[in-house]
Amino acid sequence: MPPNTVDSTAQPPRDVTSRNLDVVTAGFDAWRAGTGSPYDLLAENATWEIVGNSAASRVYTGKEDFLANVIRPFNARMSQRLIPTIRAMYADGDTVIAFFDAEGVARDGVAYRNTYAWFLTLDGGEIVRASAFFDSLAFNDLWQRVPA
Repeated sequence: MPPNTVDSTAQPPRDVTSRNLDVVTAGFDAWRAGTGSPYDLLAENATWEIVGNSAASRVYTGKEDFLANVIRPFNARMSQRLIPTIRAMYADGDTVIAFFDAEGVARDGVAYRNTYAWFLTLDGGEIVRASAFFDSLAFNDLWQRVPA
């Protein structure tokens, strides 16, 4: 493109930020309503890192790796699904940060509660990279106490 010309197809950063925030918010709204989840936004080749020292902490390569090794085994331990409550949501360009609490009931009747911070990188409306932080003690207690 010649100097001093404007690319009319380029979107201003604020539009990208707003769109990404809207996409992730809609994913959380669907999760809360029981009609979907933010995991529906995962790109097939997404990486999801669970930071820290929980039983599930590592980098998952690909949507199926993450769903098969974390989300499905987690859901199998629950008798009442996990429901999120957003504390705050921040966005800047391709990054959305979700800070939220989530609560459900395990198959043994014990409530599961945890607080999460997810750092999500989006591309074209899909999550391509995530880093998740949460209370490893609460997670490990559920993971070890209730078989999948």
